[in-house]
Amino acid sequence: MTQLSFFGPDEAGPEPKPDSDAPVRLRLLITVKAAPNPSAKYGETVCVAALSVDPLRRGWVRLYPINHRDLDRDDRFRKYEIVSIDAKPARQDQRRESWKPIVDSVTRELFVPPWEKRRQLLDPYVEDSMCRVHRATADRPDAPSLALIRPARVDGIRVTPHEGWSADDQRKIEAYVSQLDLLDSRDRTPLEAPRFRAAYHYHCHEPGCGGHRQGILDWELVALQRNLRGRSDDEVRRAVEQKFLHELCGPGRDVAFYVGNQAKRVNTFSVLGIYWPPRR
Repeated sequence: MTQLSFFGPDEAGPEPKPDSDAPVRLRLLITVKAAPNPSAKYGETVCVAALSVDPLRRGWVRLYPINHRDLDRDDRFRKYEIVSIDAKPARQDQRRESWKPIVDSVTRELFVPPWEKRRQLLDPYVEDSMCRVHRATADRPDAPSLALIRPARVDGIRVTPHEGWSADDQRKIEAYVSQLDLLDSRDRTPLEAPRFRAAYHYHCHEPGCGGHRQGILDWELVALQRNLRGRSDDEVRRAVEQKFLHELCGPGRDVAFYVGNQAKRVNTFSVLGIYWPPRR
């Protein structure tokens, strides 16, 4: 049974990674699947963010890399599912939340339905100041790199054309697809770039906040566009605005943004997903 979390975010961040490289069993509530990107080493990868539900290892966890074709299978796991998985500390990533998952070790436990049981787990982790998170990463690179931020107001969303994969990214995709064995059951279709990018502009609750503009990396942004293949650009743009601004951030929602930074640019944060329970 899902239990209420009595712990909220710690400004000091999660505990340091263990010294050993031996796998650690993590028990997690999956909260985010980011959009897939080309990878030279792993093919096509996604980043998954989760909240630990182990009382001995609380806080946010980042799982990377995960092959997006494997993750797209229904027998892996989905958002708001509690799973157990073996993972090793990501040594090339200074961010304390970052772990390398052993995807085949995953055990699915239960799906947490909306919204009351999700709120019991996640509401204690909601923060009001994106500005504070920025300041922390400016002070030290291993500061908290994942957070759940409630905006004071969402000023809008900007939808712009995606410029397509770079020549280097395209080479990565083609090389990976060509390596798939003919007997492999995974999809061999090359990863398509979405038609549009999108970014939120919002103000947090910090007094004097000058506003935050953060790109949306949510898997669901790409999935929505894929489902609208064949529609005009104007139709897709309106659908993105309707979904991500008017529905998810509507006046009847206690919206908060799952945000995460980049390993090489720790002060650059993006919106990885949206938390949108009904307003109480």
